Amino acid sequence: MSVLTLASDPKDAKALEEARLHHARLAGELAGRVKLLVTAVDWDPNAAERIHAELVVFCDRALLPHAASEEAALYPTAHRVPEARLLIESMIGEHRRITALVDALRAAPGPVEAAPDARALQVLFEEHVAKENDLVLPLLAMTPAVSLAELLASMHDRFSNARRAVGAQADRDAEERDARDSGERDLGEDADGCGGACGCGGADETGEPVLDVREVPHALRHATVFGALDAVPADTAMVLVAPHDPLPLLAQIERRRPGTFSVEYLERGPGAWRLRLSHR
Repeated sequence: MSVLTLASDPKDAKALEEARLHHARLAGELAGRVKLLVTAVDWDPNAAERIHAELVVFCDRALLPHAASEEAALYPTAHRVPEARLLIESMIGEHRRITALVDALRAAPGPVEAAPDARALQVLFEEHVAKENDLVLPLLAMTPAVSLAELLASMHDRFSNARRAVGAQADRDAEERDARDSGERDLGEDADGCGGACGCGGADETGEPVLDVREVPHALRHATVFGALDAVPADTAMVLVAPHDPLPLLAQIERRRPGTFSVEYLERGPGAWRLRLSHR
């Protein structure tokens, strides 16, 4: 059934589709960051620590504000719809579980301990937004007395305000991490050994994290790659495996972050395309 058929108003139909796209972006970015964390645990402990920290920042700046804005702007109206009351109560319970998993990520002593909670968070969030896409939003869109477009506009405003409220502190934390990481790299350059650059025991090509988007639902693929690339530290790389030559995706990456990533083809089909994306 099409979105236009479900919605009682064309504006609601458009709002419903935009909400689904927003959910796909959030779920994809989370999936990409979790994938990089899980693979970096074995690939590079120092990189894994940074990816872990940035995953927490992403949750604080995106996932948790998204949940809070839903509860403030969307769920009260949905709860008044008799058919949705129990569903909304269960969705609020899932928000509590999402918050608890983010708290566990924040409290984890290291990326190894954080990885299982990160994966659990990814699975729960994907299930959560699937219920919103397939149940909550269509039900509101079909209710003539409810303007889904207005509800989602209010939710968007609250989401933006919440992100700004936590953004300044997150930026300060990121600056402190950058300064600390820079100092650690300077010390490493003065130490004995090459730090892995010559292949004498450091991370080499086989140790780079691999993101195979053939395993990712089509609707989430690009957002998953963006989320993974956001988690790739400078002077490192990620290997992308795609079912076809991802030229449109590469163009989007360049528009999104001009000059940030260089691309090297490692394999050109026919079953898979493998590319190394290096963060300059």
